[in-house]
Amino acid sequence: MQVHAQGDAQSRAPHAEASVPPSAGSPYGGHAHRAAASHGGAPDPRIAGYDLAAEAADRSADANGSGPGTGPAGPTVPAASTDPTGPTGPTDPAGPPHPQAPGGPAEPPAQSPASSPITPDTPFAPPPSPPSPSSPSSPEHQTPAQGTSICALCHAGTVTGDGYCENCGHAQPRERDHMERELPGVAAVTDRGHRHHRNEDFFAVAEGALPDGSPAVLAIVCDGVSSASRPDDASAAASGVAARSLLAALPGGTHPQRAMHDAILAAAKSVNALAAAPSQAQQHDPYRQQNAPACTFVGAVVGGGLLVIGWVGDSRAYWVPDDRSAPAVRLTEDDSWAAQMVANNLMSEAEAYADDRAHAITGWLGADAYELEPHTASFKPDGPGVVVVCTDGLWNYAEAAEQLAAVLPGDAHDRPLHSARTLVAHALAGGGHDNVTVAVVPFPAPPGRAGSA
Repeated sequence: MQVHAQGDAQSRAPHAEASVPPSAGSPYGGHAHRAAASHGGAPDPRIAGYDLAAEAADRSADANGSGPGTGPAGPTVPAASTDPTGPTGPTDPAGPPHPQAPGGPAEPPAQSPASSPITPDTPFAPPPSPPSPSSPSSPEHQTPAQGTSICALCHAGTVTGDGYCENCGHAQPRERDHMERELPGVAAVTDRGHRHHRNEDFFAVAEGALPDGSPAVLAIVCDGVSSASRPDDASAAASGVAARSLLAALPGGTHPQRAMHDAILAAAKSVNALAAAPSQAQQHDPYRQQNAPACTFVGAVVGGGLLVIGWVGDSRAYWVPDDRSAPAVRLTEDDSWAAQMVANNLMSEAEAYADDRAHAITGWLGADAYELEPHTASFKPDGPGVVVVCTDGLWNYAEAAEQLAAVLPGDAHDRPLHSARTLVAHALAGGGHDNVTVAVVPFPAPPGRAGSA
């Protein structure tokens, strides 16, 4: 896709259409205006060796002709998590920007809700290591009783009721700590990172269909606002509802840009509903903020020769062409303090992003959002490439489009899961300061099982 290096998301690609979608009754097309808008830390043992494990899995997949993340043909449409815990730290819900604050102190791991439908098709674990010489050698450790869980880290001890290994003492990964999913034409990976005590990101990937039966592929990525209550519930609810909204609207002939706009509104309603029904655990916890659950949103739909992006907050979408001699571009503009400073010519980009307030967001989904303004844009790339949708847990380590393109494997169009893993591994190797979620969507959408369920 021919692009320009400067300007907003609309001006970067000459085939971009405006952010406000056409009316539901209009044909595909139309124009309207839109508003401008230190890492580090020791690696934790759960993630150590992840990049090696991912490479080994990829090699095994190549040999067997299938990827470890390949699952059922149906769409992945997650439901909200039921984890009642919320983050700590003061936040004024009426104050201007909604900061992305780090989570509170580590807490004992909880089992992931059984209703969460996104699960890795091949459970993640680092490469196995031999048992320690001091490991118990009694028969009950050699042959665990039925129903006993074995440690995912040392592969020698049993896991006690509180979620810790009685041999190595490490807490066991929760289901949401690391998840992967691959469908024809889209793949996504999310990881807790090294510093957060839980994963507050969530994603949804799915296959749908356009009215003519041609495939439409979608990816939704949401980042829970850590300074808000129940950020993990917010991201799960928003991504699942948005995916279902898109899958329902696209086959009926709704323009994909209008469908994306409506999906964001539906996602916002689902997050607002969480504020109306706070969990009992949080109602009686005087040390946790009781402000409304909140999350950011970014989504992509590919189908019918069209690429549609929608977003609120500072989660991003990038375009990386298969022809790497052409420039990669960022397709979204952050709703953030730093972006406002740059847009109003009050600071240079380098100055704004060096400020402590840089990542304070000015737009989000949640009951305490001032005025929800969904951003959408449509593009018609003139060549193949991939769309990368991600949270700031990735772009903090590859902010510029050319930096992200340099990390993205050259065969991303053919191996989206491997590419998503590579980008996650890059963020973890850089420090893993935040939760990190990445979805890779090849363009054009490959012919596949359109409308699979």
